[in-house]
Amino acid sequence: MPTLKSSGSSPQLHSSSSPSSVSSSLQRTVGVAQRALSASSSSSINLPCEDKDSELASKGAGPSLSGDEGSDFEDSLRRNVKKRRAKRPHKTTPVAKHPKKGSQIICRKVQKKSELPACDLFDAVKAAKSDMQSLVDEWLESYKQDEDTGFLELVNFFIRSCGCKGTVTPEMFKKMSNSEVIRHLTEQFNEDSGDYPLTASGPSWKKFQGSFCEFVKMLVCQCQYSLLYDGFPMDNLISLLTGLSDSQVRAFRHTSTLAAMKLMTSLVRVALQLSLHKDNSQRQYESERNKGPEQRSPERLESLLEKRKELQEHQEEIEGMMNAIFRGVFVHRYRDILPEIRAICIEEIGCWMQSYGTSFLTDSYLKYIGWTLHDKHRDVRLTCLKALQGLYSNRELTARLELFTSRFKDRMVSMVMDREYDVAVEAVRLLILILKNMEGVLTSADCESVYPVVYASHRPLAAAAGEFLYWKLFYPEFEMRAVFGRERHRSPHAQRTFFHLLLYFFMEVELHDHATYLVDSLWDCAGPHLKDWESLTSLLLEKDQNLSDVQENTLIEILVSSARQAVEGHPPVGRVSGRKGLSAKERKVQADDKVKLTEHLIPLLPQLLAKFSADAEKVAPLLQLLNYFDLSIYCTGRLEKHLELLLQQLQEVVVKHTEPPVLEAGAQALYVLCKPEFTFFSRVDFARSQLVDLLTDRFQQELEELLQSSFLDEDEVYSLTATLKRLSAFYNAHDLTRWELYDPCYRLLRKAVDTGEVPHQVILPALTLVYFSILWTLTHISGSGGSQKQLLSLKGKMVAVCELCQNYLSGVDLQIQEQAFVLLTDLLLIFSPQMIAGGRDFLRPLIFFPEATLQSELASFLMDHVFLQSGDLGSGQTQDDHKQIEQLNQRRRLLAGFCKLLLYGVLELDAASDVFKHYNKFYNDYGDIIKETLTRARQIDRSHCSRILLLSLKQLYTELLQEQGPQGLSELPAFMEMRDLARKFALSFGPQQLQNRDIVMKLHSDFAPLREGIKFSLSELPPSGSSDEPPNLAFLELLSEFSPRLFHQDKQLLLSYLEKCLQRVPQTPGCPWGPVTTYRHSLSPVESTAEANPQGHSRSKKRRIEGPSKHQRADQEESLQLNSVPPTPTLTSTAVKSKQPLGVLGETEEEDGLESEFSQSRFLSGTQRPRFSGAQYFQTSSSPSGPGLDNKLTRLSLMEEDEEELESLDESSEEWQNTKKQPGSHSSLSEHGLDLLDSTELNIEDF
Repeated sequence: MPTLKSSGSSPQLHSSSSPSSVSSSLQRTVGVAQRALSASSSSSINLPCEDKDSELASKGAGPSLSGDEGSDFEDSLRRNVKKRRAKRPHKTTPVAKHPKKGSQIICRKVQKKSELPACDLFDAVKAAKSDMQSLVDEWLESYKQDEDTGFLELVNFFIRSCGCKGTVTPEMFKKMSNSEVIRHLTEQFNEDSGDYPLTASGPSWKKFQGSFCEFVKMLVCQCQYSLLYDGFPMDNLISLLTGLSDSQVRAFRHTSTLAAMKLMTSLVRVALQLSLHKDNSQRQYESERNKGPEQRSPERLESLLEKRKELQEHQEEIEGMMNAIFRGVFVHRYRDILPEIRAICIEEIGCWMQSYGTSFLTDSYLKYIGWTLHDKHRDVRLTCLKALQGLYSNRELTARLELFTSRFKDRMVSMVMDREYDVAVEAVRLLILILKNMEGVLTSADCESVYPVVYASHRPLAAAAGEFLYWKLFYPEFEMRAVFGRERHRSPHAQRTFFHLLLYFFMEVELHDHATYLVDSLWDCAGPHLKDWESLTSLLLEKDQNLSDVQENTLIEILVSSARQAVEGHPPVGRVSGRKGLSAKERKVQADDKVKLTEHLIPLLPQLLAKFSADAEKVAPLLQLLNYFDLSIYCTGRLEKHLELLLQQLQEVVVKHTEPPVLEAGAQALYVLCKPEFTFFSRVDFARSQLVDLLTDRFQQELEELLQSSFLDEDEVYSLTATLKRLSAFYNAHDLTRWELYDPCYRLLRKAVDTGEVPHQVILPALTLVYFSILWTLTHISGSGGSQKQLLSLKGKMVAVCELCQNYLSGVDLQIQEQAFVLLTDLLLIFSPQMIAGGRDFLRPLIFFPEATLQSELASFLMDHVFLQSGDLGSGQTQDDHKQIEQLNQRRRLLAGFCKLLLYGVLELDAASDVFKHYNKFYNDYGDIIKETLTRARQIDRSHCSRILLLSLKQLYTELLQEQGPQGLSELPAFMEMRDLARKFALSFGPQQLQNRDIVMKLHSDFAPLREGIKFSLSELPPSGSSDEPPNLAFLELLSEFSPRLFHQDKQLLLSYLEKCLQRVPQTPGCPWGPVTTYRHSLSPVESTAEANPQGHSRSKKRRIEGPSKHQRADQEESLQLNSVPPTPTLTSTAVKSKQPLGVLGETEEEDGLESEFSQSRFLSGTQRPRFSGAQYFQTSSSPSGPGLDNKLTRLSLMEEDEEELESLDESSEEWQNTKKQPGSHSSLSEHGLDLLDSTELNIEDF
C-alpha cells in the first residue's frame, strides 16, 4: 500500500507495517503535518531541504503564527509519545530502488492492473439518490478487499469532484511523486470553461455540494472505529487534499479546501466523542480504585486502564490529523483570494469552536474570525458574524469570549453601518446576543450607534435594530414572568411604562419626526404591546394626565400607526418589506385585530374627537382611524348611536377648521362612511347633504356681498376663503355637481381677472373648485355617454378655465401662478388625444390642442420658476431645510407636468430642448426627471430626439456666444459644462452602436448629405481678409464628444465633408484652427475602436509566461533574508513570492519583467480578470524581532499586532489598487484575461 512521504524527511523509507519502522504517535502525527506542508515544496519551485524548518516556522508569522505555535494539540503530543499499535497484519512492502526527491508515493502491494475501476462514487454522489451511509459502506467493503484499488477510487472521486477530466492511474500511483501527480492532473484540466461541480449551474449540480459534504462526513463517521486509526488512508488523503489546496487552479483549491474543512469538522466530532469516552473511563477507573480491597476488581482496573490508554492514543492520532489539516490548509486558505474559500474556512472554524470549545475556543483560534471581520467581501463578513452568533448564543461559551469581545467589540459595533444590508442585519443580531448573554459589555456609546438604524429604510435592518432597542430599553421593565407554569397578563402599569419609555426614546433621542417608522421597527418583537389600544386610549382620555402637547401628538401617531400596521400589514412609505404576500394564518390574525380595533374604538373615537377637536394636528390623524375600521360592526353590533355622535363631531370639526390636512381627512372619513352597501348609508348621506347645504348657502351669501361691494374687510375675506376651502376639499372626494358651484366660482374668477379687486387668498380655492367641477362633469359624460350639447358645454367650460389659468400665469402672487400652471397642465393632459383611447371615440369633440402662444407661455413659466440658480431663490438662504425641500418638490412637480405634456404630444417635442439643455447644470435636482423624459422621447422618435439634443447644444452655445463673444470661448467654464453635457448626451445612446448609428449621425446631419452640425459651426464666416476663426467654430469641440459612438465608415464621411466645407473658408496656411484639429482627431481612424469590436467587448488573449529562473529565486530568497521578512509557503496561491513594498510595485514591474508577473499571478475564476487584483490583500508580515520575543508576549498582544498589520496592509492594498490604474506595464497586463489555470506556478507551457 503506497504512502505519501515528505521530501524533507530522511531518505530511508519506512513501512507502517514493518517491525523496524518508527511508529510512535508523535512521529506519525508530526509526520502527517510535515507531509501536508511538504506538498508546497515538491513543486517546480523547490526550496532547499535545510530551509524547510525555518520556512514552516516563519510562514506562521502574522495570522498563522498562533495557528502553529499556539495549537492546543501540541502539548498533548509532546507529553504522550507512545507507540501506535499495528492495526493490520505485517506485510512486506516493496519500495522503489531510486526514490524521487519530493513527496514520494510508496507502494505497499504490487498490482498488475492496467485499468482503473469505474468511478461509481462520483456518479452516486452527483445523483444524490442513494443513502450516503450505504455508499460509504460499499466503498469500505471494496477497500477491505483491495486496499490500493479502493484508495485509488477515493482519490479519483475527489479529482473528479474538482471537475478534472484526468484520473490517477495505478502506474502514476506507484511511480510518480505527489507534486508530479498534481502537475499531471493540472495539464489535463479543462481550460475551456471556468465551471466545476461546486460552481456549475443546472439541476444536476444543484445538490452536489450538499451530497459531497455529506459523503465526507459519513466517510469519517463510518471509519472512526476501523480505518481512521490506520496510518495509510487518512494520512495520505490529508496529504492529497493539502497538496490540491495549494494549487493555482481554483477548482482544485476550492474543492479540496471544502473537503479538508468538512473532514476536519468530522474529526472534531470524533475527537469530542473520544474526549467524552476518555473522561467516562477515567471516572469509572477512579470509582473502581476508590472501592475497598474486597470490592475492588484488579481485572476491571486493568481493563479500564488499558481502555483509557487506547482512547488516549486514538485521541492523539486524531489531534495529529487535525493539526495537519489546520496547519496545511486552514492557515493558508482562510486568506485565499477567492471569497468562497475564505468563507468556507471561517464557517467551519465556527463549527469547531461550538462543538469542541475546550480545544478551539481560545484566542489563538478566535483571532482568525476577528481578523476576517475586516474582509472586503460581503459573504465572508456575513459568515464571520454567523459564526460568532453561534458562540455568543451559548451562555456557557461567553465566559471564554471576554478577551475576544474586548478586542473586537468596536469592529462588531461598527458593522451595524455596513454598506451591505444583510451584513448589517447580522451585526445587529450579534449585538443582541451580546446584550442578552454578556451584561455590561455594551456601553451607552455602543448602543447609541445602533439606535439610529431603527429609522433605516431597509426594513429587515430596522426590525433588527428595533429588537435591539426592545431588549435594551423595554424588556427589563415589563418582562413577562411565568407564574405556576402559566404566563400572567401584563399589568396596566407595565403597559403604561412601555408607552412612557417609547415616548421618552422618540422625543429625547430626536432622530426622526415620524413615530410610524419606530412602530414598524418594533412591530415584530413588541407587536402585542403596540396593539394594546386600551392602554393607549386610556392615556389619551385620562383627565389628570401630565402629558405635554408633543407627547399627546406622538401617542396619537403611535395609535394610528399601530392600527394601520395591524390591519394592513404594510410598512410605511419609503420602507419595503420584500414580502410577496401573507399566509392564511397571518390574514386571520389581521382580520381578528381589525375586529378588536373596531369594537374598542367605535365608542371612544367620538370622545377623542371631542377632546382634541380644537387641535388640528391631533384631529387629522384621529379621523384617519375610520379607514381601518370594520364598518359593518356599526350595524351588526347595534352601535348606531355612536355613529350619530361621530357624524356630529365630524361636522363640528369641518366647520371649525380650515387647515387642508383636517379638511381632507374629514372629507375622506365621510367618503368611507358613504357607501351604498351599508345599511346606514341614508343616514350618512343625509348628514353630508346637510353639511354641504350649510357651506353652499354661506358661500352664495358671501359671494353676493363680494360681487356687489368693492371692498371687504378681513373677517369677510377670511370667512369666504374658509368656505371655499371646505367646499374644495369636499368636491375632491364627493360629487357636488347638483349644487352647481361652477358658475358662481367662474364669475368670481372672471372679476379677479378683469378688475383685480378679488383677494388672492380667495382665488386659489375658487380655481380648484372649477377644476373639480369639470372633472366630475367629464366623469358623468364618460360613464353614461353625454349628448352633443353636453360635450360642447363641457368643452366651453374647459377652454374658459384654461384661458383663466393662462391669465394667472403672469399674475403677481406666486402661489396662484404655480396653481394655475398645475391645473393647466392637468387639463391639457386630460383633454389630449389620449382621452379617446379604450373605445371612447364619442369624446373626440372634447380634444383640445393649445395654441402656440399658450405653449410659449408654459415654456417661459418653466424657465422662470423651475430652472433657478441658488441666487434666484430670494429668501432661500434664510429658510430652513424643510421649507427648501418643499419648494424643491413643488418645482419638480411643475417640471414633471410640463414633461408629461411633451411626451403625450400636447406640446411640440422640440420644446424639450429647453429642458434637455439644463440636464447637466440641474442634475442633482431634476436629473431623474430629465433622464426619464429623454429616454421616453427616444422611444417615441429616435431621430427626432437626436435633432432635439443638437438643438439644445446650439441654444446653449448661442447664449454663451452672445454673452462672452467668440474670443477664448472654449476656455470658459461654461463651455466645459457644455462639453460635459454633450458627453452625457452621447452616453445616453448606450453601447449598441449598430442601432444608434443612424441616430448619432443625425447629430451631424439634417438632410443627407448635408451635415447640420458642421454646417452650423461654419455658418458665420469672419470678415474677408481677417484671420479670426468663425464665431461658431468651437461648436466642433462639442460634436467631437459624439465621435466615439460612430463607426469607421461614418467617420470617414464626416471627415470628407468637413474637408470640403473648410475649402470654402479662408484660413491662414500653416495655422490650423484648434477646434478643427480636435474634431479631425476625434474622427481619425486611429481613435476608432468601434470597428474592431462593435459591442465593446475586449478579446481575451492567452499569455505564455515562464517561471523565474533559479538564479532569480535565489536572489529573491536572499533579499527576503536581508530584509528579515519570513517567507510564505511556496505553493500557496495567495502568497507573494517577492516581498516588495506596495508603493514601488509599479516601478519594479518593468525591471523584473516576467518575474514580477509570476510573483503576482493568481488563479482567477473567469477568463477575463485583472492579473493584479489585490494579491496581497490577506498577506501579513511580522516585525523583525528576536527568537525569544514570543516568550514575553501574551496571546492578546499577538492578536493586536497581527491585526494592526492586517489593517495596514488592507489600506496599502487599496492604495496599490488605485496606483495600478496609472499608465505602466501592469496596466496593460490587466487588459488581458487569464486562462483557466495559470502556468506560471507550475512551470508548464500553455496547452
